[in-house]
Amino acid sequence: MFLVQYTGLNQLPFDPANNNEPLQFGSASGPLVTEGLLENGGESSKKRKRTNAPSADNSRTLNVDSTAMTLPMSDPTAWATAMNNLGMAPLGIAGQPILPDFDPALGMMTGIPPITPMMPGLGIVPPPIPPDMPVVKEIIHCKSCTLFPPNPNLPPPATRERPPGCKTVFVGGLPENGTEQIIVEVFEQCGEIIAIRKSKKNFCHIRFAEEYMVDKALYLSGYRIRLGSSTDKKDTGRLHVDFAQARDDLYEWECKQRMLAREERHRRRMEEERLRPPSPPPVVHYSDHECSVVAEKLKDDSKFSEAVQTLLTWIERGEVNRRSANNFYSMIQSANSHVRRLVNEKATHEKDMEEAKEKFKQALSGILIQFEQIVAVYHSASKQKAWDHFTKAQRKNISVWCKQAEEIRNIHNDELMGIRREEEMEMSDDEIEETTETKETEESVSQAEALKEENDSLRWQLDAYRNEVELLKQEQGKALREDDPNKEQQLKLLQQALQGMQQHLLKVQEEYKRKEAELEKIKDDKLQVEKMLENLKEKENCASRMCASSQDSDYPLEKTLNSSPIKSEREALLVGIISTFLHVHPFGASIEYICSYLHRLDNKICTSDVECLMSRLQHTFKQEMTGVGASLEKRWKFCGFEGLKLT
Repeated sequence: MFLVQYTGLNQLPFDPANNNEPLQFGSASGPLVTEGLLENGGESSKKRKRTNAPSADNSRTLNVDSTAMTLPMSDPTAWATAMNNLGMAPLGIAGQPILPDFDPALGMMTGIPPITPMMPGLGIVPPPIPPDMPVVKEIIHCKSCTLFPPNPNLPPPATRERPPGCKTVFVGGLPENGTEQIIVEVFEQCGEIIAIRKSKKNFCHIRFAEEYMVDKALYLSGYRIRLGSSTDKKDTGRLHVDFAQARDDLYEWECKQRMLAREERHRRRMEEERLRPPSPPPVVHYSDHECSVVAEKLKDDSKFSEAVQTLLTWIERGEVNRRSANNFYSMIQSANSHVRRLVNEKATHEKDMEEAKEKFKQALSGILIQFEQIVAVYHSASKQKAWDHFTKAQRKNISVWCKQAEEIRNIHNDELMGIRREEEMEMSDDEIEETTETKETEESVSQAEALKEENDSLRWQLDAYRNEVELLKQEQGKALREDDPNKEQQLKLLQQALQGMQQHLLKVQEEYKRKEAELEKIKDDKLQVEKMLENLKEKENCASRMCASSQDSDYPLEKTLNSSPIKSEREALLVGIISTFLHVHPFGASIEYICSYLHRLDNKICTSDVECLMSRLQHTFKQEMTGVGASLEKRWKFCGFEGLKLT
């Protein structure tokens, strides 16, 4: 029977601890293939056969000498799997191919590539293995030691939780005679080793250069290590590889995370700067030249917004002083001149909107008229005169079209009615009079406010002219040119302007007083109208009272009915329920017991209301005291039959 250790399905026919000739899967001259034969129940012979047959692409291939294997094979599947994992075409014992359509570039098992120098057995580091495929470990040979795989049926070795940025592993179960050189020889093929810290108690810590090298080192966990061919206990051990927590790893990982966070912040900042709207252009500083430019822009409607922003910035900066106050006032006055323009523009837009609404209503009414005509056509076609001449399909289409047209007509009609309801709301005569009075008062108030504003503006203009006159006088006194005719002319012109402004101001004040008098008159009229309305209301109340008294005299029976102790149907129902309950309890019941029964029917019933109702009906219910001493209790009893005789 021929057995192969590679598959992990059957045990080796020899003891690796007593085998002095190590198995080699690779050498400098070429790959080796190990064959094991068992003959006559236990004699084993081993052959090493080296093949250097080059292929077409100068790559090395493995050949198996099948002439010596003449015994039947107990598990052909295991043999085929082992040959496939080595990248060779699976052959039978006699040399015939097990799979005739085998492609050497592919493997039978998913995820296992063809043989390469880094394949399991030829190197320490295995290729990546899919999670759904069972891991098959093999014997690993080093210069000074040999690693034997663990039993594949055993569960994988347990590991602790991986620390963040782990690059250090803990290796336990080392041989007592193991040296640091042997540790480097075993683990250097997992990756670059930065540091090794070996302990005297058969364990060590190994720090690698990268994190993925730790995963390669964990693959060796569970392997039995043997130094050379010795079977001494001090030269053997079982490796246990696990994650280790090191401060250097954590520090490097934190540095890396901080670097990534900095990069992310920088990326976000750049993105925000890219998406941020551009800042407005800087506002120039105040000067006489810039002031004249802004004043010209304020007169232009297209450049008004820009000029107003500049003016606002200058005022907020504090550029207004005694010398520049007149210039600023003239700019503010020119800005104020745009108010009427804006009001007129708003009025035109509102007018356009009203016209558009009117056009929409007219178009909608025209559409509704056409819909009515179409529906009338459908209805006339549905009459028996014309309906009998249509076929069944035509009648069906006409009825469907008629329904659709009626639905659309109703929708448009509702929309038009809604628009009309919004615009034409019903108002009473009193409300119309009140609205007209309020409109008149609002108009008078608005006119008065406008006059106030004009009065203030004229005062400001007068102050500005006075300031200009004072400045001119100061400059005239400094220059000592009192005889200059130009300045005299300017002064005369200014005086004339002041006189004109004063006259205009007086006229405005007179008009303002007249408007105030009109406003007071309107207020007095309004008070008189309100008094008249109050008198009318009082007369109406007196008339209603007289009617009510006459009705009371005509119907005295209704008064007696209204003065009954039962005020509503609910109270009548409660009386009936309580009477039935107390009739069942001839010895009476307390008010709490009665209310607990009523709460089952309605939780909103109040105990005080029930007690008040029962106390009003003295001929139906009576209250008695029962018991002696501490057991004294008030109980209600039903006395309706006795009260019927009394009433």
